[in-house]
Amino acid sequence: MVNPTRGVLYPARLPEFHRLVPTGPASDLVAWFWIPEWDIEPGRSSRQEIVGYPALNLVVEPRTVTLSGATTRATHRDLRGTGWAVGALLRPAAVAALIDDPAALVDTERVLDEPELLSAVEAAMCSGEGHRERAVEIFSRWLVALTGPPGAAALQANALVDVLMGDDAASSPDEAATRMAASVRTLQRLAHRHVGLSPAAMIRRRRLQEAAERLRVDPGLDLATLAAEFGYADHAHLTRDFRAVLGISPSWYRTGAGR
Repeated sequence: MVNPTRGVLYPARLPEFHRLVPTGPASDLVAWFWIPEWDIEPGRSSRQEIVGYPALNLVVEPRTVTLSGATTRATHRDLRGTGWAVGALLRPAAVAALIDDPAALVDTERVLDEPELLSAVEAAMCSGEGHRERAVEIFSRWLVALTGPPGAAALQANALVDVLMGDDAASSPDEAATRMAASVRTLQRLAHRHVGLSPAAMIRRRRLQEAAERLRVDPGLDLATLAAEFGYADHAHLTRDFRAVLGISPSWYRTGAGR
């Protein structure tokens, strides 16, 4: 089951939001598709704040297709009026077909000229009941045709992300290298080529996502206990990571301020 709110700092602010898991060949290319749809009354807005996964996103919205790089800090977007987006959280195997150097796209995005994908997804999203599933099917077919069968290095990069971000994830690059029977240097090259961030940065992002989620579920949790649970050296280390990425302290976040 895909957790629909992991990485979302304030889930109560979400508009109608769906995550759909890909099937068939697309499962090697996309972790999941995410589809928000909103209709916000005039004069109001809804701010969405995200601690993103260490991955690239390919996003189709009305009139535009964008490729967004991995992020090193929390990001936000203010939603207004009526709209939708269909995003693909890309697995590493999809990245090489879209960009030569994903590190150059970290914390930024690029508009892509993909009129066929744009028009087909727009038509699906306006097609009535079952529109989300049709949009994901079209998106999946387009990606599979673009990338072709993943090569060995791409599949190894997928495996790296599974080891770093999945259930029972590795707590260090050394542990990940041992599990994958590869050198840390090999993992660093894979991560740079297919994600744009280092394995250590990916681990830090996962720990911060999980720590924020635990605070939402249990705001009374002792911060020293939380820090130890997620592998931080101490409470101060957790607080530094929170401030560096989210811009706020864990103590402030757990009060529910601004939710």
